[in-house]
Amino acid sequence: MRIADRLRQLRQERDLSQGDIEARTGILRCYVSRVENGHTTPSVETLEKLVKAMELSLYHFFYDGDGEPALLKRHPPKRPAELLWGESGSDARMLADFRRHLSQASERDRLLLLKVARTMVRENQKSDRPVSE
Repeated sequence: MRIADRLRQLRQERDLSQGDIEARTGILRCYVSRVENGHTTPSVETLEKLVKAMELSLYHFFYDGDGEPALLKRHPPKRPAELLWGESGSDARMLADFRRHLSQASERDRLLLLKVARTMVRENQKSDRPVSE
């Protein structure tokens, strides 16, 4: 979908001129023409003004299918116990910082750190096992 074509199509369907859009939004008619002819691309804010002048929503502007679209299945947010380390909060910031530093390290050093991390996990798992008598 080209924004220019869609904007012109919707404006003409509502029997509005570029002058009508200018009167409703304050956006110059020559700018509306440049958008509709594909010479410029409006910002999201400007596009929202143009669409509202036609009494539409941005959603309607971008949706060009037949009928109502199927709703996307939303997954409920994870509870804190279900989050993995590094998925939110200060852990996520620490992980991002760690990734930034790792990107500057050599491949050899990254492999060494991975081996150290695996060893640490194994050692922690051993110490978490109950002692059998």
